[in-house]
Amino acid sequence: MCCTLPFLFEKNFRLLIKECSYCNKQNFTKAGEQDAVRCNTRANLIRRGCKENEIISPLNKLNIAKDDPLSASENGQVVQMRPQKIDLDLRPGLPVSFNVSFKAAEGHPVDLYYLMDLSYSMKDDLANVKVLGTDLFAALRKITNHARIGFGAFVDKTVLPYTNTNKEKLLKPCDENDQQCQAAFGYRHVLSLTPNKNDFEAEVKKQFISGNLDSPEGSLDAMMQAAVCEDKIGWNSNSTRLIVLTTDAGFHMAGDGKLAGILEPNDEQCHMENNLYVKSTEMDYPSVGQLATQLEKNRIQTIFAVTQNVESVYKELSKMIPKSEVGVLSSDSKNVVELIEKAYNALSSKVTITHDSLPENVRVVYRPICSHGEKSENQGVCDQVRVGDEVSVIFEITVTADLCMENKFFTISPRGIKDTLTVTINTTCKCQCDTAGPIGDPHPHCNNSGSISCGICRCNKGHVGQFCNCKIGDKDEHTLRASCQKDNGTECEGRGDCVCGRCECHNTDSGSQYYGPYCECDDDHCEKFQNQQCGGKGKCKCGKCDCNPGFEGSACQCKTSDEACRTINNSVCNGRGSCKCNQCECRGGYQRPHCLECPGCTDPCQTKVNCIECLGFESGPFKKNCSEACKTISSKIVEKFTFTSKECKQKDSEGCWMTFKLVQLVGEDNYEAEIRKQRECPPPPNFIAIIGGSIAAVALIGILLLMLIKLLLYMKDLKEFKKFENEKKKSKWAEVRHHSELFVQTEIAVTHFRLVSLDSDCVVVLVSC
Repeated sequence: MCCTLPFLFEKNFRLLIKECSYCNKQNFTKAGEQDAVRCNTRANLIRRGCKENEIISPLNKLNIAKDDPLSASENGQVVQMRPQKIDLDLRPGLPVSFNVSFKAAEGHPVDLYYLMDLSYSMKDDLANVKVLGTDLFAALRKITNHARIGFGAFVDKTVLPYTNTNKEKLLKPCDENDQQCQAAFGYRHVLSLTPNKNDFEAEVKKQFISGNLDSPEGSLDAMMQAAVCEDKIGWNSNSTRLIVLTTDAGFHMAGDGKLAGILEPNDEQCHMENNLYVKSTEMDYPSVGQLATQLEKNRIQTIFAVTQNVESVYKELSKMIPKSEVGVLSSDSKNVVELIEKAYNALSSKVTITHDSLPENVRVVYRPICSHGEKSENQGVCDQVRVGDEVSVIFEITVTADLCMENKFFTISPRGIKDTLTVTINTTCKCQCDTAGPIGDPHPHCNNSGSISCGICRCNKGHVGQFCNCKIGDKDEHTLRASCQKDNGTECEGRGDCVCGRCECHNTDSGSQYYGPYCECDDDHCEKFQNQQCGGKGKCKCGKCDCNPGFEGSACQCKTSDEACRTINNSVCNGRGSCKCNQCECRGGYQRPHCLECPGCTDPCQTKVNCIECLGFESGPFKKNCSEACKTISSKIVEKFTFTSKECKQKDSEGCWMTFKLVQLVGEDNYEAEIRKQRECPPPPNFIAIIGGSIAAVALIGILLLMLIKLLLYMKDLKEFKKFENEKKKSKWAEVRHHSELFVQTEIAVTHFRLVSLDSDCVVVLVSC
């Protein structure tokens, strides 16, 4: 639907189609029809019987709150853009367009801040700039009588690796032969904006060259401070603001400070003390994006006056900085006045109108009405606009609010110019319809049990229904609504209204009606074939196709036929499936085309072994009820197989090997079996051999045990005998030793006796010996 019910408008519901209208007529909807049909295009509502004066379709409203004429005054106050304030009351999704006029004023005040690179390579240029004041002011007088000039200088951060930090080198970073050299510095503000050319020349003459180590300079640092230090520089709020940057080298930018251990990002704030940038060694360089934002925010236009060797670098930088131009500076800066004049004319001849940050869900498109224009969603551009032209430049601006909002605003302004247009947006998101009588009073249309609001009944408590004709009574509303929910789902499946506990179904988009106890059925949403519902060969009934005779399938896409499903035995899918759309849909794992094979099924050789045993040999588990348990198998006993199927060999309950073949017949469990007459049974056991062998084994074991016992006894006796022999040897040795000792003692006695007769002194000596 293109719009929603009036009471839903109060919830800021998004209007998806701008042509949507609402019918306020009573009795516009039919019984059981949704109130949402009141929302449609104006033409469709009239076609359904709604009168023009009963149709609500709010339009956009535009009010120009402030529209001062384009003008210029002698004191420098000018109006270059009109209108200055617009109030919009929009319908969501419906765009509104208005025109903005711009006329470049002649004699508009100009503030020019000359920002110069004072590194050593710019020595020749400084000499020429010192006498530049007269020519520069003369050039500005051609543009305006309200011109002011200021001066600032920069080199680079006074830390390694950008500047030599030796104390002597910090004080005099130039060549030793240069007597006039000032100490190293990052950025210095020399002269605030002044209309006095003598002040400019006097201050510039006091400046001397300085120096650093690397080639890129700290120009972005200097530009950032010159942009944000509005009071220090002395920018006029009504003037055209220009920064002229002169240099012969590239620039450092965000991230380069890491080389010096400076990690704190640039905060885009003014840090000037005694005309010096005091945070130069503490904060990183600004990024190009940060600089571009601050230049645009402070309405500053930039002229890059650079030498040819870095022209390409600054042209790329100029693409990212709005309202900027690049000019090639001669080696000694003699052409700087001509360059500034040419760049200013280029900047002033190009009018770019754009906006600040937009409110969420608001779109703006600019269409410049000029001979050299560029249409864009972000800005409107007119080129080759001459100062003082009688005809003003016109921009057509289209604003669209996609969602409901209140008191949102944004600002449109030309880049580099103070003039602004404030656009305030409110949206119409409440249905502005007339009610029949005071709100809340009973109305006959609602059976005097409710009031009319936008053509729809709002029932009093205790009454429900499209016309408040259902009285709830003792039942609570929750119970009544529960009876309209299928399986505790959505009330009437979202296709009807629950009235007195019963579903009153809505109409479908095609004009037919939902039906069923819960409005669950409709005849518009069945499967399609060849882009036709039910293939054009059936009727849609409650979401399913009821096919005409001779057709079948979920979308009646097939002719009724089983020709491709029939097998050589004239069965349909071998009795293991059904034929649908002339294709077999097999059951139980059987495969197409004719449900002949079942790779995943259990081998019948194993599942039918008990039946084969009872049918062929009248034994086994099914012996007593074989005819009933195995009625799906027909069998015959053969000496030689005639079937070509694989041979099965299984053991029966008696341990014999049965050999048989199975052929599956039509159906899922019908088989024909051939059973070989002879089973392969193992021979009966030889009891005599078993008994004889057992006795022999027992006897052998007994003999071995006896021999083992005998061996153990022999070993024990041998051990005892060896022990006896050892004891006996010890006894003989003791006796021999005793006799030896007696013999020795006898010999000693005899010798002693023989020596008695010797001299007494000698005897004493012998005995002692």
